[in-house]
Amino acid sequence: MLAHDLQLLVDAAEASGKIARKHFQANPEIWDKGDGQGPVTEADLAIDRMLHSELLGARPDHGWLSEETDDNTDRLTHSRVFIIDPIDGTRAFIAGLDHFSHSLAIAEDGKIVAAVVHLPMKNMTYTATKGGGAFLNGQPITPSTQTVMDDAEILVNGSMMKPEYWQKSVPNFKRNFRPSLAYRVCLAAEGRFDAMLTLRPTWEWDVAAGDLIAQEAGAVVTTAQNQTPIYNNPKPQLAGMITAGAEIHRQLMDHL
Repeated sequence: MLAHDLQLLVDAAEASGKIARKHFQANPEIWDKGDGQGPVTEADLAIDRMLHSELLGARPDHGWLSEETDDNTDRLTHSRVFIIDPIDGTRAFIAGLDHFSHSLAIAEDGKIVAAVVHLPMKNMTYTATKGGGAFLNGQPITPSTQTVMDDAEILVNGSMMKPEYWQKSVPNFKRNFRPSLAYRVCLAAEGRFDAMLTLRPTWEWDVAAGDLIAQEAGAVVTTAQNQTPIYNNPKPQLAGMITAGAEIHRQLMDHL
């Protein structure tokens, strides 16, 4: 069952990439969603429509949660729910940068069981199923084994480094950044960086797929309050996210 779910998500992610490529660096139409939600492009909306049709067409008994679809409470009545970000990193996409991604996941009773994060312009596809391991382009991935905070390279927005977020002094790690949250989680999952963290409220669609990929790779994944993430909430937000190997995760939590 999970293998079929994963193949469905992979096929849908690749179809999303084909649509994105048509609009990439081609001056797509852009709108501001208002209320501080940021921009949306014609590519986001076209991908969302395609995914809604293809995924729910294949699994009509599933609920639906997507950044670009008006939310309703119907999804709360379903045991299994698609959690989708048609383009994660829309600002990067608009700017013509290649590290935007398509993030697709299936949650079952609040836990992610199948996940894909696809970066079409980089030809990178991260995949995972519950209990089945995590992979990049079919090759197994594992997180960093870094144990020294001062030597750690961590993906984090500069605004998270304000002293008010930290109980002790702000940790002295090396800071890096990528616009796509889904990609950040995956980069920590494969050990290219030692951790990623975001401390502000985080939409489920930004991190759902990356969560399972990181867990299956062997990383520790929690909210910023050190809780296990639960998905398909009435308000689909988490209290931030921290993804790292066990020792760096422990040290980060000790500082927060």
